[in-house]
Amino acid sequence: MISHSRLLRHLAIASLIFAPGFRPAGAEPQSAPVPAVVVGDFSYLDTSGEPTDQSAVHQRRLQAFIAALHRDVAADQRLHLRDPSCAPSCLSADTSPDQLRRIAREAGAQVVVIGSIQKMSTLVQWARAAAIDVASNRVIFEKLFTFRGDNDEAWERAETFVSREIRDAVATAPAPLRLALLPFTLEDTSAAAGAVAETESDLKGLTDATEAVRQLLDRSGRYRLVEVNAAAKPQNGCADCELRLAQELGADQSLIGVVGRTSRTEYTIRFQLRDAKTGAVIATGDSGLRMGANYSWGRGAVRLVQERLLGDEIR
Repeated sequence: MISHSRLLRHLAIASLIFAPGFRPAGAEPQSAPVPAVVVGDFSYLDTSGEPTDQSAVHQRRLQAFIAALHRDVAADQRLHLRDPSCAPSCLSADTSPDQLRRIAREAGAQVVVIGSIQKMSTLVQWARAAAIDVASNRVIFEKLFTFRGDNDEAWERAETFVSREIRDAVATAPAPLRLALLPFTLEDTSAAAGAVAETESDLKGLTDATEAVRQLLDRSGRYRLVEVNAAAKPQNGCADCELRLAQELGADQSLIGVVGRTSRTEYTIRFQLRDAKTGAVIATGDSGLRMGANYSWGRGAVRLVQERLLGDEIR
């Protein structure tokens, strides 16, 4: 068997805290969907140095631990256990991180649970467990447990406690908000604005800024971005166009971004996040004057949204 610590490191590329999304006070609460969960096998490693070979009994207890965890998830009405058609062989401790995520995604699961158990000494064992959001590869739960004893009763007690912690964390994790991200637009107030129309490089800069922000928001785990037509840009003088579009798409919130060009090498970035139902402004950001041509708009947009909207969630 192999240690699962490497697997956890590869999957846990984001913050361990699943921060709640913005929702204005008074908004009607929506029933959160029941998260579908795939439970992978835990690995086992004995570093106690005991002379007796206990591989067989440890393997039996590990299998009983995993079976009990499956039963607990299946019985929890807050969760929905998904067993991939390839199970159990494809959920072994040897399955790679990318394969686990692919298997869970194909099974229609939003969360995959992984872990490992390590025997440290005759009486002390460690259990590591993590729950990862499949879409964003974001860790929504990770914890190191210590339990005493190496008999059937000790393993059963450990499973009961670990299982409850995992299930509570997954069941109470905030559901991602559906977000309509509209393509960034250009507001050109430079000296050449009246004489020079938007160029191909300008259009590419706007596309790059929109895509960079889309990837950032998607990785945060806070949002699920709905598909927005690339041509669906806010119209001048239409204050609520993006809200109507967000409502048509079934989004909870809408985000628009504007690149303000003051010269060929100076620009600003602005964004506005609104509640799609009420139109209330939830968050805004203004980068202030920045240096750089259109190829740098994406970097400026990402930095602004990260600092003013996501905080320390994505680094």
